[in-house]
Amino acid sequence: MTQLSVDTATTATSPAGFPTPSAVVPSHLHSTPSWDVADFPVPQGREEIWRFTPLKRLRGLLQAGPTGQRLTRETSLPAGVTASEVSTEEAKGLGGRPPMDRLAVMAVANAGGALHVDVPAEAELDEPVILKLTGGGADQVVHDHVVVTVGHHAKATVVLEHFGSATYDAYVSVVVGEGAQVNLVELQLWDDDAVHTGQTSVQVGRDASVTAVTATFGGDLVRLTQTTDYASVGGELHQYGVYFADAGQHLEHRLLVDHATPKSVSRVDYRGALQGKGAHTVWIGDVLIRKAAEGIDTYESDRNLVLTDGCRADAVPNLEIETGEIAGAGHAATTGRFDDEQLFYLQSRGIAEDEARKLVVFGFFTEIIHKIGVPEIEQRLIEAVTEELSVTVGAPANA
Repeated sequence: MTQLSVDTATTATSPAGFPTPSAVVPSHLHSTPSWDVADFPVPQGREEIWRFTPLKRLRGLLQAGPTGQRLTRETSLPAGVTASEVSTEEAKGLGGRPPMDRLAVMAVANAGGALHVDVPAEAELDEPVILKLTGGGADQVVHDHVVVTVGHHAKATVVLEHFGSATYDAYVSVVVGEGAQVNLVELQLWDDDAVHTGQTSVQVGRDASVTAVTATFGGDLVRLTQTTDYASVGGELHQYGVYFADAGQHLEHRLLVDHATPKSVSRVDYRGALQGKGAHTVWIGDVLIRKAAEGIDTYESDRNLVLTDGCRADAVPNLEIETGEIAGAGHAATTGRFDDEQLFYLQSRGIAEDEARKLVVFGFFTEIIHKIGVPEIEQRLIEAVTEELSVTVGAPANA
């Protein structure tokens, strides 16, 4: 556990009316947020936030300039929801935490503007907002900037899906207004040769609730920084993730939950599986509890299931605490093979060992997948898990 000194500056309000935290976050675990590329030197690989990332496999994204290319965009917008192109400066003014590393800030600098998806205040959407992004090939270099704003007391599900292949760098900001309820789903279902890097920044408004689900199954290299902060008191975050790494894949998820206001809640539950030589997953979970964050309650965990030899899972949970006046704070990370007790339980009821192994792995993921709440997307991910499992242990008979 690390003690540190944090600037607890008050929040400001953006031109769009969404509060934006102005405090910086000094820590060896992550950089100070900034919109300026000059604040993020080209990493050498020895820095704490880069030491797990194979920089040579980023295909030049750390130095790349504007390309003018875009992924193919398909949108499904329920009535009242709008999607429009805005300038980079307009996008910054909509709120959200600035970029936290060189990849994210270069996405903003090189995107040439942003897509702004807006859910109006008090809207209650019966259908999800869907943004489907498809790449045309690994040699397609794309920088992207997306801002999603959800007005006060709205209820919405927002889905970002990634398909095909590309060398893709993106900054996504999701700003949730007071009392709103949002399900945020991000799917990385890339082809095996894709590279996807960047940052998703979520800001939770006063008494708002966000359920975020991230699923990463494809890509040669995926490195996502995911940050959450609270604009005021009473916000809740329930963050879930699933990932499955095959031979040679590098899947990296870096999380920061920044509790800077009282009486907020965060729950983080990520689960991953690995199979094949050279499969590598990285999960870095950091919960920052500032001096002003009295009465908060937080817990984070990451669980990894290793299915074959030759895999590596790095899982590092962190708590940075500046006040003892909290309701609760905890973390955990595990890496292991099959649970012998679960296997014994199933076998004792007449299920063959091979089938029992399949069921254990399948259940490990589906508990998280069913948090999404969109049946067609849940089914798509269940099919993805089934396909992954067929490589090593086969799909369970009742999948």
